[in-house]
Amino acid sequence: MSEPAAKTAVQSPPQRTLQARATRAYSHQLRESQEEKWILGHLPLVRHVVQKVVAQLGRKADLEDLISSGTLGLVKAARAYDPTRDAEFKTYAYIRIRGAVIDELRSNSFVPSGAYHQIRLVQQAYQRLVGASGRPPGDEELAAEAGVSLTQLYRALEEARRQHFLSIHGLSDESPGLDPFIPPDRGPSPAAEAERKELLEKMAKAITELVERDRVTLLLYYERDLTMKEAAAVLGVTESRFSQLHASALFKLAMKLRSQT
Repeated sequence: MSEPAAKTAVQSPPQRTLQARATRAYSHQLRESQEEKWILGHLPLVRHVVQKVVAQLGRKADLEDLISSGTLGLVKAARAYDPTRDAEFKTYAYIRIRGAVIDELRSNSFVPSGAYHQIRLVQQAYQRLVGASGRPPGDEELAAEAGVSLTQLYRALEEARRQHFLSIHGLSDESPGLDPFIPPDRGPSPAAEAERKELLEKMAKAITELVERDRVTLLLYYERDLTMKEAAAVLGVTESRFSQLHASALFKLAMKLRSQT
């Protein structure tokens, strides 16, 4: 067989089809291997996300169910992840895991009777005090103005935090969301990105206007991404006390942002 004929035989359609199939099979195998690495390498992220979600809600939850849902979210993230379009995998997976955990909580979410009324009283007390002094009130001052005990105040603020947390996931429209605390989703539009940037700038300004304790509380939890237990250890307080401080700081930040809109 002549040399041209040999090249033609090598490049015949059946041979190219077999090569294409082999290449696809090999690529598929590589992809599955990479997905497995992503999943195994980010399993600790599932527990981290669940711990932060449960801490935000402030109620007992079935951790095993939430971890199972978060793990399923991680698996789906690994299968859907496109390195050419999305952010790094950890950021992409964080969003998907968090979403899966929130979905698991949706059917079990509820608001205690009278909670909205008490939160409204605290908000009104806050507005009166800021209007009179021009500064955010301390917790004791706010409790006295609202006519509640300090313990009742913290319970109301933790409920307000829970409502904020649920509202930013579309479960309630009773409270303004705090979307900048959520990692950006894939492929944001230029208009949405500009709006997000503006909101981040407003939030950064509002945080600088908080007292030092509130600033440190928010930065430990959000910027450093510590759990409440880890952040409590940094501040030298109990986890339950940090939860109160976090709820108070988040409430004051939300009120500041509301006054800017």
